[in-house]
Amino acid sequence: MTCIVKPAMNATELLDFMRGRRSVRRYQAESVPQAWIDLLLEAASWAPSAHNRQPWRFVIIEQDSTKVRLAREMGATLRRDLLADGLSLDHIDADVGRSYARITSAPLLILVCMSLSDMDVYADDQRNQHERAMAQQSTAMAGQNLLLMAEKLGLGACWLCAPLFCQELVAVALELPADWRPQGMITLGFPARKRERGREPWKTRALWR
Repeated sequence: MTCIVKPAMNATELLDFMRGRRSVRRYQAESVPQAWIDLLLEAASWAPSAHNRQPWRFVIIEQDSTKVRLAREMGATLRRDLLADGLSLDHIDADVGRSYARITSAPLLILVCMSLSDMDVYADDQRNQHERAMAQQSTAMAGQNLLLMAEKLGLGACWLCAPLFCQELVAVALELPADWRPQGMITLGFPARKRERGREPWKTRALWR
């Protein structure tokens, strides 16, 4: 498949485009072309970042064996957490099964990680915590850029927060460098179904001062 590049959008067209983006969780079996993966990561790399340190890191996962191993190990952690919460076995089985299916059925996974290796280090904990938050915000903006490029290419995508709950497990399973901290996982592919959900009016979440 080829990407159809459309003329530059005006402000109204851009807003309509952003309104059209949805989280997509079901995909066709067709793989994502390598050239498109390059575009996704190029778009992500042009996000704003604190001090322009670009703390984002990406792991591209296409091998089925890697998806299955990661899904099983993350599912085991999820099961332990839900058992500790006292939820029913039926509820737990459904949650774990849903998580496994989302990870293994996507043609492409991109694990979005954060590194503090290039961020500033201070003598006090409070400023170091703020520096970490700035790196997290920068990494999240890179993820948003990636999601918008996916929409432009006609791909479906969904950001999964699950790696935050098992960062060490994911890092070990994927043999990540020591400073790479998993933040989220984006599932990608050609959509099998697109969801339609609205948003609360922005005025319900804004203050004028």
